[in-house]
Amino acid sequence: MAQRIAINGYGRIGQCVLRALVERRLTHPDVAALEVVAINELSDLDTIAYLTRYDTTHGRFPGRVSTAAGRLVIDGRPIEVLNEPAPARLPWRELGIDLVLECSGSFKERATAAHHLAAGAGRLLFSQPAESDVDATIVCGINEDELSAEHRIVSAASCTTNCLVPVLTVLDEALGIEHGVTTTVHSAMNDQPVIDAYHQTDLRLTRSAMHSIVPVDTSLARGINRLMPHLAGRFECLHMRVPTINVSAMDMSICVRRDTSAGEVNELLRRASESRLAGLLGYTEEPMASVDFNHDPRSGIVDATQTRVAGKRLIKLLCWFDNEWGFAHRMLDVAQRLATLPPPAS
Repeated sequence: MAQRIAINGYGRIGQCVLRALVERRLTHPDVAALEVVAINELSDLDTIAYLTRYDTTHGRFPGRVSTAAGRLVIDGRPIEVLNEPAPARLPWRELGIDLVLECSGSFKERATAAHHLAAGAGRLLFSQPAESDVDATIVCGINEDELSAEHRIVSAASCTTNCLVPVLTVLDEALGIEHGVTTTVHSAMNDQPVIDAYHQTDLRLTRSAMHSIVPVDTSLARGINRLMPHLAGRFECLHMRVPTINVSAMDMSICVRRDTSAGEVNELLRRASESRLAGLLGYTEEPMASVDFNHDPRSGIVDATQTRVAGKRLIKLLCWFDNEWGFAHRMLDVAQRLATLPPPAS
């Protein structure tokens, strides 16, 4: 029986998750185990349908989009559309919801997530890093085997963590990581104004997204600490927003314990991309730009042309990632994994 899925928050990630599920059905029969039956979004139905049908970043929707009887209809499949701001009042029990994909980005703590469970949902999956008291934080290719039946509130980490941690894992196992610094070069997001505006308490985020490179805070180092605790305190991370609408890059400077070369580093990552991390980590030696990775479902793609090694132990790497589409696919990967588990005890 298919898992009944609800999407809470139908913004960039929520829309991409639904679109990715429809596209996957064309090539991956196993996604039949997932069925989106409800969307909770505070916008009106006509706008929801319009933004599903047309997308500046990813193009027109690959299926038929319509509305009927207050529902969004995708390829003949009706989806209930709700406009409820309070999770505790959502009708998850009546709708038989097995899993809520929490894509609103408005909270990350267990206490609020528990309102979804109290409303009748079986499990909840955050589309962002959550507080440390959730049952598990999963990065596909690294620790999805840790999921178990008793896990009810789970995080799929972040697009940046999914890009970075697989690369660090490969290098740490082969070369031993001492410490490092990363800079995420990230496309603009909808918490930024198009022109200067009273938009945020963070003064930098009041500035125009389309006219500036904007430094913002990041919790990526905490994600490394949580998923790779032996590296706790060894990484610092910066984050810059740039005036593009999609596709980001991870700039990594990593010190390792033994001598290496750019050729060896690239070979390690190439082999991993073709074996244990196939479909999650990519590798290219072509001269490509960010737009070439739009709609790429992988967590990150190593740009081997940019690999450098200084003093035999300081590695410089560049990885591209579609911060929307790649992460939407990781959400589906974790959701499919959860669908294989026995239902949680009530």
